[in-house]
Amino acid sequence: MKQSTVTAWFPCDSKTVWDIVTDNKNYGWRSDLSKIEIIDENQFDEYTKDGFITHFRITVKEPYQEYRFTMKNQNMNGHWRGIFENQNNGTQITFTEEVQVKNPIRNLFVKRYLKMQQIKYIADLKAAIAKTYR
Repeated sequence: MKQSTVTAWFPCDSKTVWDIVTDNKNYGWRSDLSKIEIIDENQFDEYTKDGFITHFRITVKEPYQEYRFTMKNQNMNGHWRGIFENQNNGTQITFTEEVQVKNPIRNLFVKRYLKMQQIKYIADLKAAIAKTYR
């Protein structure tokens, strides 16, 4: 499995960050998605703008502290873990993604791809938080 971790700090409380990250009904802040389909309280599917589907199953949801899920699509399967910590009058998040890619050629590039996706996600999250505090 390949792993990538990103850490960021936001100038707001952990509830604000948590509510944005975990609210699958309000995904409009995500620049990479066309929609999220909620299956039930523990399962959802994300659709990229190209129509590519990834299936998610929530495994841990401790409000304002930890969020975990498994994920799979036609190319990979893996795990995601989000840690939310109050720090310096704000919130520090640490998001770790661990995936196993089915294609050995893609496996050579997946760590870089994960890092780029995480950077985009954090940028989108920063913009969503900034809108919340306008």
